[in-house]
Amino acid sequence: TAFLSVNLGFINLLPIPALDGGRLLMVIIRRLTGKAISSKVEGVIHAVGLGLLLLLTIYVTWNDIVRFIVPIFK
Repeated sequence: TAFLSVNLGFINLLPIPALDGGRLLMVIIRRLTGKAISSKVEGVIHAVGLGLLLLLTIYVTWNDIVRFIVPIFK
């Protein structure tokens, strides 16, 4: 259980938009540049990141279905 928790925490801190790491990246950019990214641009970045994560989830689920379920019917 601890191993899964550590892995989930690590994945969550990756600089992928829509995860905590993406938000942390926005804060770091704000600190380095001295000016904030507009909330509209930040929202679009997070929406695109979330969409890509959802597409990845669908792709992985589809591959699992094809790999494990389809051979049963052959």
